[in-house]
Amino acid sequence: MSRVEDLLGRLGALGVLGIGVLLFCLPFYFSALRPAEQELAAQRDAAERLRSRGPFRAVTVDERADDLLRFYALLPPLAQLPEELARVYALAQAAQLDLRQGEYRLDKRAAGPIAYRIILPIRGSYAQMRGFVDAVLREMPLASVDALRFERERAADAGLNAQVHLTLHFRPGDDAVRR
Repeated sequence: MSRVEDLLGRLGALGVLGIGVLLFCLPFYFSALRPAEQELAAQRDAAERLRSRGPFRAVTVDERADDLLRFYALLPPLAQLPEELARVYALAQAAQLDLRQGEYRLDKRAAGPIAYRIILPIRGSYAQMRGFVDAVLREMPLASVDALRFERERAADAGLNAQVHLTLHFRPGDDAVRR
């Protein structure tokens, strides 16, 4: 033990402090600096890959407008709303669900597709509800399911009460398509 005390005495307070700093730097390097260096190298490699991809091709406004018109052409016109609602009701009836009175709202925006929002309270088994939602998404590409909420009155009940929030998307009016 006297050798260590003798060595520390020769180093002095500043020498001991210097050794302490060196001992602290080693774990700091491996825990903080080394991972940061590796991350920087990975980001440089990614940036180099992006640069070597090739020239950037600018998209013109006309190309984007044509793409948007082609997308809108895939959506049905708003005049088909009654037929699409009849399809939703037919799919619910095919799933043997008990439909209750729902809420309906038409959202016309300044730009973009028209959204017809439906909140359907339904009663049935989980399998029936799952089949209904699956059929709507599969057979009605214009529809999206925004939310589902399930409730069971008692733990022993086989039936569920649910609310299905659907949105049917329609082509904007002819004036919006021409813009």
